[in-house]
Amino acid sequence: MMSDLQNPWLSRPTTPPPDMGKPIVAVPSAFGPVAPQRGVPAPDQIDQLPIREQQASPAVWWLGAHGGAGESTLAALGSGWSAAAGHAWPRSATGEPTPVVLVARSNAAGLRAAQNALRQWGAGLTPSTVLGLIVMADAPGRLPRVLRDLLTVVGGGGPRTWTVPWVDAWRLDKPTAVPVPHEVQRVIDELRALPGIGAAGTTN
Repeated sequence: MMSDLQNPWLSRPTTPPPDMGKPIVAVPSAFGPVAPQRGVPAPDQIDQLPIREQQASPAVWWLGAHGGAGESTLAALGSGWSAAAGHAWPRSATGEPTPVVLVARSNAAGLRAAQNALRQWGAGLTPSTVLGLIVMADAPGRLPRVLRDLLTVVGGGGPRTWTVPWVDAWRLDKPTAVPVPHEVQRVIDELRALPGIGAAGTTN
């Protein structure tokens, strides 16, 4: 009987098998627009986020669509490769589009602020590339249906949407002082799996 190694009809591996000890993180697919599109109505001027010059060039900017969105928390968890944008679209000194992840709370005001930010980007009024939207829980428990429906509508304005559950420990201590919840780590891992992100960038 011919062995597998002798059988010319079986393809042979050209690379060693992956390290089974390391979990493979799938690159999250984009389910919405990945670039500004013609015809997107811009939000009123008062509802638009400002644009601010930035000298740093992290792999990712966290852009809170409103105060208290959670951009500082995510920046602390992503120290060394990400930075908080300070509620303003970051404009690079080189003129290259800046990679941005929008951040908002899951209450109605937060989701509407995220919608305005996505409309501003979708209308081509920002210097950034939006990678997605992270929605941080504003309270423990399941979202009411009206907010779940609103989240579905808002999330459709960007490439992808992640949700972060309520983390009670963050109320008592710094995010970096407590173990990172599995759901939060998954979001970070999926984001860093996107092409061009990885460990690139510096906040200096």
